[in-house]
Amino acid sequence: MKESVARFWREIPQRYNIIGNKCTVCGRVFFPPRESCPYCRRKSLGKMQKIQLSGKGKIVTYTIIHSATEDFEDQVPYPIAIVELDEGPRITAQIVDCKPEDVKIDMRVESTFRKIRQDGSTGAIYYGYKFRPMR
Repeated sequence: MKESVARFWREIPQRYNIIGNKCTVCGRVFFPPRESCPYCRRKSLGKMQKIQLSGKGKIVTYTIIHSATEDFEDQVPYPIAIVELDEGPRITAQIVDCKPEDVKIDMRVESTFRKIRQDGSTGAIYYGYKFRPMR
């Protein structure tokens, strides 16, 4: 039986989309969204536009985790990278669907919605974005 994403997560778009915002004054894009642009300051108050980010980008740098916290120890070794999205913001995320030794700087990646972890005491499953090599 295939696991499905809980209704709570499916019905709240920002939980499974990468939604940022763009300053309409200077054009810079931010993730997570900001109230105002740190470059334009007061000129940008009320002028930040919500945008759906593509979820595509490239690996800027990465590391391989060999010793993880107890929630992730069954996944070691696994890569964590800083991904620069095509729109500009940088995101730290796990890289999946490839061997750790196949991860490279400048590798093109795309976001994917995955299980992050499961709470052992309540059984709650937490979902979020990870990145995989582009197909």
